[in-house]
Amino acid sequence: MRDWRTLLSQWPVARQLQQRDPTALGSAAFSPRSRDLRPRTATADRVVRSVCPYCGVGCGQLVYVKDGKITDIEGDPDSPISAGCLCPKGAATFQLVTGAHRVHHVLYRRPHGTQWETIPLEVAMDMVADRVRKTRDETWEDRTPEGALARRTLGIAHLGGATLDNEENYLIKKLFTALGIVQIDNQARI
Repeated sequence: MRDWRTLLSQWPVARQLQQRDPTALGSAAFSPRSRDLRPRTATADRVVRSVCPYCGVGCGQLVYVKDGKITDIEGDPDSPISAGCLCPKGAATFQLVTGAHRVHHVLYRRPHGTQWETIPLEVAMDMVADRVRKTRDETWEDRTPEGALARRTLGIAHLGGATLDNEENYLIKKLFTALGIVQIDNQARI
């Protein structure tokens, strides 16, 4: 059985008095667990630079990855836009991409249906790809009515959102142009 001095030394108030630390801002406040704590970023295999997805500002983020999984997301101090700062939404990006509440399925209502059904995200993505392909094939114009070379579809249009950064808009424009889509715009321009 431990003596009373050992038990007393484990009591935080006694440590504060012994170490003359009345505000408990020094080592008196530490427990064995808190002494062993390390930041999640310390064990990362790699750090990937990214951009916050929430608004059009484009704050820089550092994404810490270990064993192929995200362990933390913080502001990028080298970002000329945000200098390492993130708003509350940007600071919560880690929960957005790793949270248990993240939806991995899609609600789908069949044509003329009255009920929603749950389908896997992969199935929904395949459905979207199939419909883009079908619409493109059905509305493809190889030539204009006057005979000029067109190679386009007017059956599909795209309107991007303000949360897309320049790089994402560039890739969207390249993809949709390659598909023959000519009606491409962005809400950030409006």
